[in-house]
Amino acid sequence: MMQRARVLSRGLETELKCSIQKPRAFPESTMVPVSDPCSFASFSKCLTKHLNLTYQVDFDNHVLKGKVALTVEVLEDKFSVLTLDTKDLKILKVSANGQTAKFALGAKHSYKGSPLEITLPLELSRGQHVIVEIEYETSPRASALQWLSPAQTAGKKQPYLFSQCQATHCRTLVPCQDTPSVKHTYYAQVSVPKELVALMSAVQDGQEPDPNDTSRVIYRFRQPVPMPSYLIALVVGALESRVIGPRSKVWSEKEYVDKAAFEFSETEMMLKTAESLAGPYVWGQYDLLVLPPSFPYGGMENPCLTFVTPTLLAGDRSLSNVIAHEISHSWTGNLVTNKTWEHFWLNEGHTVYLERMIGRALESEQFRQFKAMGGWKELHESIERFGANNVLTNLVPSLQDVNPDDSFSSVPYEKGFALLYYLEELMGGPEVFMGFVKSYIQLFAYSSVTTQEWKDHLFTYFKDKVDLLNKVDWNAWMHTPGMPPVKPEYDTTLADACIALAQRWLKAKDADLVGFSEADIKQFSSHQLIEFLALLLVEDPLPLSHVKRMQEVHHFNSIANSEIRCRWLRLCVRAQWEEAVPLALKMAVDQGRMKFTRPLFRDVYNVAKFRDASVKAFKEHSATMHPVTATMVAKDLNVEHSTGL
Repeated sequence: MMQRARVLSRGLETELKCSIQKPRAFPESTMVPVSDPCSFASFSKCLTKHLNLTYQVDFDNHVLKGKVALTVEVLEDKFSVLTLDTKDLKILKVSANGQTAKFALGAKHSYKGSPLEITLPLELSRGQHVIVEIEYETSPRASALQWLSPAQTAGKKQPYLFSQCQATHCRTLVPCQDTPSVKHTYYAQVSVPKELVALMSAVQDGQEPDPNDTSRVIYRFRQPVPMPSYLIALVVGALESRVIGPRSKVWSEKEYVDKAAFEFSETEMMLKTAESLAGPYVWGQYDLLVLPPSFPYGGMENPCLTFVTPTLLAGDRSLSNVIAHEISHSWTGNLVTNKTWEHFWLNEGHTVYLERMIGRALESEQFRQFKAMGGWKELHESIERFGANNVLTNLVPSLQDVNPDDSFSSVPYEKGFALLYYLEELMGGPEVFMGFVKSYIQLFAYSSVTTQEWKDHLFTYFKDKVDLLNKVDWNAWMHTPGMPPVKPEYDTTLADACIALAQRWLKAKDADLVGFSEADIKQFSSHQLIEFLALLLVEDPLPLSHVKRMQEVHHFNSIANSEIRCRWLRLCVRAQWEEAVPLALKMAVDQGRMKFTRPLFRDVYNVAKFRDASVKAFKEHSATMHPVTATMVAKDLNVEHSTGL
């Protein structure tokens, strides 16, 4: 202990700041070492407990000049070699407890990067701690980072930087144990040009002029709740904020900030609803950041600062679903985390379940059932795309030699939800099953879990219903590809009108088209419009005459809602309406949310006569896409593409 205290020096004060809100001990079973096929880190031998980060953000060279001090707890005797994950990092200097340490970078793996092997100048015993300090620089190709020129921002005057570390991209940002098995607190100080604002997935801890450069300012952050590396997040830009609740602000460029404040005004109500279901919110602040259009996801649950796509600001009523989803991650994902990416369904299946329970509380049980039906269709589409025998459609897939980005789909979300809904019905309904979900969160809070640990707790919690649980075909649910073994019977009340109208269009002959009118969808909510179009997308393409008539009566081209617009344009492309192709490709490149960009590109590509247009559009815009998006679209289009991934 004395040795540790002596070497902390500058890190001491920051680590003490981060030691508040001490989590209680969690079950011993969660400490059982498992291997993570997506990481080189030696986390069965040692665990990172705290990171102390220092960054200088260099917009001219698109690099972060960094220093990190890792507080590492040793789990075995005679410990002298530490292995960390890195990718495309330039390692300049390494020390351990203030003494120079030898280091070597291993061979570069295509997506896992290079293991950083550090030989400590001392041998340590189980239970001891060591402070390992590393000076380094990121690469301009770092896959966790997207650097935007002023022209790519709303304000057009200042550059912008944001990170996206999930699943395994944090290693391009900082040398670390880049696995969700390891949780740590962190402290950070970030130097940026004084015209800009820095934010992180942490509580703000003040700012001051940079003593080394009067044109820069240093922002400080602390994250006192242990979290996995994939939740480290950084954004730098010309950002402003508006208060939207007692523990919430919304941040964005000033051009969007007032609209964002209006759209996200119900955040506190959702937080309170989530707390009533899942227990206290432990992260302190809950802020939202609206990113530039190239952000590849609908949202990212970075603690204290949820990242969201600007597509939600286009009158998109799915906004409430996205925010409910990201808020739910504060419990399932951030507080209780999948131990490896093979157990990703534990994060996402439970989060979709919680998200829909919030929808149930704020809307109705019928609304929850309606959203679940839509999710089942998304699952069906994903499984069709992967192939029903593809092992990546297993609820618990093997990711040995698989890039987790390649396995990303709606499967862990919707197959996971389908299992939980099936168990809910089996165990006695939503109130009964929500009791289990809450106890699961309480038991495994601040730790990482496997599917087996989740299942063990399920059997313990429902010990009086073990006979029913033993009848579940667990192998079919967990380890078999394709659709789930049981199709839920959902309440179709809100979907009936959508199903009826979709059937009319599917059965209509050309002579019947005159019978359709604007009144057909006048009473539809935006959710029902989405469902109507989604029902048509799972069928064979409509004739061109039908989509042209649909445009005449419903004016879908003029709808800005991204969820509706994407489905409508996909319907038009599949019907081979040539005029829709430039509109579809424009939407695919004007925003970068993969939920929209990838299917739009894929559908254009899949029509032979439009194929060249899709490839041409991709090649023209790939340089301004997020590196993850560009890589995935290139694979979809069978195009050679080189990024930092």
